[in-house]
Amino acid sequence: MHVLATAGHVDHGKSTLVRALTGMEPDRWAEERRRGMTIDLGFAWTTLGSGETVAFVDVPGHERFVPNMLAGIGPVPAAMLVVAADEGWMPQSAEHLAALAALDVRHGLLVVTRSDLADPGPATEQALAEIAATPLGRVPAVAVSGRTGAGFDELRSALDELVAGLPAPSADEPVRLWIDRAFTVKGAGTVVTGTLGAGVLRVGDELALGDAVVRVRGLQSLGRPAAAVPAVARVAVNLRGTPRDDVGRGDALLSPGRFRHTDLIDVRVHGDPAASLPATMTLHAGSAAVPVRVRPLGDDTVRLRLSRPLPLRIGDRALLRDPGLHHVAGGVTVLDVAPPGLQRRGAAAARAEVLAKLDGRPDLAGELSRRRLLRAGDLATMGVPVPASATPVAGDWYADPSHWAALVERLPAEVAAYAKENPLEPGMPLDALRHRLGLPDRALVTALIRPPLSMRGGRVAPAAAGPPAELVALVGRAFDGLSPFAAPEAHDLVALGLGPRQLAAAARTGLVVPVTPQVVLATGAVERAAQVLAGLPQPFTLSEARRALGTTRRVAVPLLELLDRRGLTHRLPDDRRQVR
Repeated sequence: MHVLATAGHVDHGKSTLVRALTGMEPDRWAEERRRGMTIDLGFAWTTLGSGETVAFVDVPGHERFVPNMLAGIGPVPAAMLVVAADEGWMPQSAEHLAALAALDVRHGLLVVTRSDLADPGPATEQALAEIAATPLGRVPAVAVSGRTGAGFDELRSALDELVAGLPAPSADEPVRLWIDRAFTVKGAGTVVTGTLGAGVLRVGDELALGDAVVRVRGLQSLGRPAAAVPAVARVAVNLRGTPRDDVGRGDALLSPGRFRHTDLIDVRVHGDPAASLPATMTLHAGSAAVPVRVRPLGDDTVRLRLSRPLPLRIGDRALLRDPGLHHVAGGVTVLDVAPPGLQRRGAAAARAEVLAKLDGRPDLAGELSRRRLLRAGDLATMGVPVPASATPVAGDWYADPSHWAALVERLPAEVAAYAKENPLEPGMPLDALRHRLGLPDRALVTALIRPPLSMRGGRVAPAAAGPPAELVALVGRAFDGLSPFAAPEAHDLVALGLGPRQLAAAARTGLVVPVTPQVVLATGAVERAAQVLAGLPQPFTLSEARRALGTTRRVAVPLLELLDRRGLTHRLPDDRRQVR
């Protein structure tokens, strides 16, 4: 299927033309038929001579219903512009063309109606000149008469040529179905309609709708049920368990995890100068119309604060309109859906310089250069493709190569600085290092570690790092002159400068063995004690062990309990022990 939007001034025969081409009534409401003008979106389709099906979104031409018109044009790739031969180019002709140009619609066809009432030549010449100045460029033109039927064979041939030249949609793209209608069908529930511009919709799909996840209960396209509908297509979607009040025009059904809802975007304006834009305008994106606050940044770049978040990606096209003046200010290309803050003096000017270099084409290298680190999920929601050759630096994190290389070089200096400030610590805690490097994830710190650094116990230190020389000297002085199984008194340790923090560091580095908080032995004392006790007649008493070790009861009791816990000795029911 191919989808075209009609465009043109009110009462220039758009609906009559669609009716003649399709044999269907595009005006949905009795009020529309009574007044003889389209006030909301209509829809009809036909099969061309080539066998291709073309569907028309019939949009209103009256100025009061321009927002309805924009809701229909937004997702559509091509347009059929309609001008009456007896009236020629009119105000809404110009506004509709401005909207098409703003949305960068590049495929179209001019149809001059009522050719039986006036010479179509002047209207055709003027319309073609107006259209040629837009992205549509030079388009074919056909003159027709709804009363006599003249020109309709030529029109069908021109439509065949038009749809043959439309770009093929991508079935691999995520789904973003902008909803233009929502209603309830008895026995089915909530049904929404829209133009599917990319991807494939299938019955049973789970899709995101705002913060909710909804399931596709059924699909219909061209009036017939379908198990799957590929883009480009008009489609009706029956949503399972979704109340009608929870969905409306301007909402979107989305592939989960593939779009970012944002209320702050930086854009390039194709139209009026940024400085001349009013402070408040309306942004038309897809079928949504959202009030926005405008902050000019550069000559053609602005920051938009949306009144509600929309699912936008880098490169999206939208339209800015001043509803008070009934004026299309221009199209916008979305440059950034997660822009940085502008709190510091000069930040806006600096941001304008950055935006001046962007073209709206999402690029992994460029995004990483500006943001330094990004997760795969964030890249997907921003619309940035990740080439197969790109490799994450850790988990699903991608990094700018120069930034990553600088972090690799900086990490050893940070570890060394921490060791100098904290000589008794066995290394720099991973979270402290993450904070110093300004990294959002511990996995990134781990991925940066290179020999001779290594991570042990959540700390980063040189692999061969031993205890600080100062600590080794203090421990040596504490045990100087003592027997192998003697423990220095606590007040003597404090006097030497070995408080709880220093003793804990000595224990971590293997300089001492803490038997109890008050009893500390030299390293290796436990193993040597087991060897000495093995030389006693087995089993042995506490008193015999104390004499063999040449130590006091203050040390012997907790030392034997430690040997028991380590499984080096076994305590018998009569309180004697034996070496295992």
